[in-house]
Amino acid sequence: MAGGPLSTTAEVLAVRGVGAFSGVTLSVGEVADRHRPGQFLSVADPDPTRLLRRSVQVHRAAGPGVRPGTLELVMDPGDVLADRLAVGDAWPVIGPLGRPFALPKEPVTCLLAGAGAHAAPLLGLADRLAERGCTVHLLLGGADGSRVLPSHDVRRAVRSTTVVTDDGSMGRHGSIASVLGETVERTGAAVVYAGAPTSTLHEVAIAAEAAGAWSQAVLDGEHPCGTGLCHGCPVPVVGEDGVGRTVRGCAEGPVFRGDRVRWHDLTEKGGGR
Repeated sequence: MAGGPLSTTAEVLAVRGVGAFSGVTLSVGEVADRHRPGQFLSVADPDPTRLLRRSVQVHRAAGPGVRPGTLELVMDPGDVLADRLAVGDAWPVIGPLGRPFALPKEPVTCLLAGAGAHAAPLLGLADRLAERGCTVHLLLGGADGSRVLPSHDVRRAVRSTTVVTDDGSMGRHGSIASVLGETVERTGAAVVYAGAPTSTLHEVAIAAEAAGAWSQAVLDGEHPCGTGLCHGCPVPVVGEDGVGRTVRGCAEGPVFRGDRVRWHDLTEKGGGR
């Protein structure tokens, strides 16, 4: 069931390792039903001395291996937020927030390219695309093998998985951007969905366009309010009319068309993570 964001108190059901990452399972009730891949949660820091809220990307909602009414999060190793959570904690959250990934109107071949924990929202997207009859391929990367997000939960939803690592310790040696063009050509992907650090997203957008594919990127940035009121998450873009403007990463994003973001301006301003 679709709908707007809700404010609720989530119960922490599990805090565990997901490969080298920290996984958190939350009981959030109707928030899980309303969530769409690419949307995020605005959460209160468990440390009462920290007043600003923080945005966290959702890994997966309802689907194979995910209990109804729950959301799964994946965070980088040593994330202080995950370290402060314990099973049974009550955690104030608002969500789902932001614009989700746009799904193809017709079944097409899609490539999901993600690096490290930034790839987390793509795996929930894989389930949704497969339900719509799309052929899904995964391209996952990381600094080393331990930083490649495990994808076994979505094996039934994907046709193939390609792994690349910066040090060559797992899969091919390289980055997702360095092999994206040839992967689009091999798979025949018409759409590329990407989750990665900002500089890598820029490279992916360029490679996708050069390969003739349409791209969408999820920007993992700071969203102090999460609702668009504070204007604290500016993203420079080019509008449909060709005019440059600045929009809010939480309200108009966090998912953007790769060819619409002014990546150089975003990098210079320190946008994204």
